[in-house]
Amino acid sequence: MEEVSITTPMIQLDQFLKWAGIAETGGHAKELVEAGLVTVNGELVHERRKKLYPGDMIKVENGGVWKVTSG
Repeated sequence: MEEVSITTPMIQLDQFLKWAGIAETGGHAKELVEAGLVTVNGELVHERRKKLYPGDMIKVENGGVWKVTSG
């Protein structure tokens, strides 16, 4: 698990995927979500703009696990 620090109270999932280096572009982030490859706190996500907060856990199928932290 890798921790990714944000400097705002929340971040949208697609922005997080780019910020953490998981997705190269916003389009790539959208593809990951639409393909059903992303879960947040163990729940499959279909909304690429889902709001994430410190403490949330993001998992990408065959990619890894990340935890949002506040910085």
